[in-house]
Amino acid sequence: MSELDDALSGTVEADEEQKIRVAHRRLREVLDRHRDGRDGEDPSDPMTVQVMPMVLEIPHDPIPDRRAMLEAAATACVAVCLDPRAGEETGGTTGGPDHPESSTGTFAEALMSWYDARIRKVARRARNKKWRDVQALPGVTAEVDGARARAFTPCPVSRTPALINRLQIEGTDLVDSPDDAAGTVPEETPVIFVDASLGMSVGKAAAQVAHGSMLLAAELPEDAALAWNAAGFPLQVREVDRERFAEVRAQAETAQQQGSGAADAAAAYAAVVQDAGYTEVAPGSVTVVALAPM
Repeated sequence: MSELDDALSGTVEADEEQKIRVAHRRLREVLDRHRDGRDGEDPSDPMTVQVMPMVLEIPHDPIPDRRAMLEAAATACVAVCLDPRAGEETGGTTGGPDHPESSTGTFAEALMSWYDARIRKVARRARNKKWRDVQALPGVTAEVDGARARAFTPCPVSRTPALINRLQIEGTDLVDSPDDAAGTVPEETPVIFVDASLGMSVGKAAAQVAHGSMLLAAELPEDAALAWNAAGFPLQVREVDRERFAEVRAQAETAQQQGSGAADAAAAYAAVVQDAGYTEVAPGSVTVVALAPM
């Protein structure tokens, strides 16, 4: 490679890094808005009712493991939020009810419109041609141990692309295989814990772990989020019983109260997902806790 090629490559990498940093700052603003109870959604204006569509590939054979599918879904979602395209200029629009036109605009504008609303997600299933067809829509596909999920740029619910809208939301559920090789979690790997006692379907759980991964990314310092991105967003999902979930929830809430990354032996960056209760679980249920070591 010539010196000119090296210089050009370095310029491209620096530009992408800067865009990811901008994307992370935009994602962090979601935390501030939702902690303050700000919500730009207006039920009387369909353009403000936003959703991030997700599609899980569930072939007849081989049927993917549930754990692997949930990890793929969580990875795909955070990869969309911290994609370099999410940090591009938006032409002065910031999304939300004041700028409904951005809901059909760029990758970044679509995300920002969604951030201004209730950041809902809906996971559907597909296989064969239907799975291949949706790859043409803007988004990111993640694969874990053969399980594949794709998260798409958000849109108004009423404008969900036809290729996605015709897919089924409910259907075959997944279980972990008897020889599921999740193994020991490396110390540096973020873990997303799911309350198994809630009995969520794989689609519901996929949306919840996706929520957990994006909120955890928002909690991370900028450099840590950039490093996680560069590593390909390694993470592990653990569905645990009610007692264990209560333990990790308490750990997460302590970390949040002290400030994520507090100087403590059990310090961690933490995100707690509380569901609105539109489907499957009661309103206010804590479904997921995400923890990342310092």
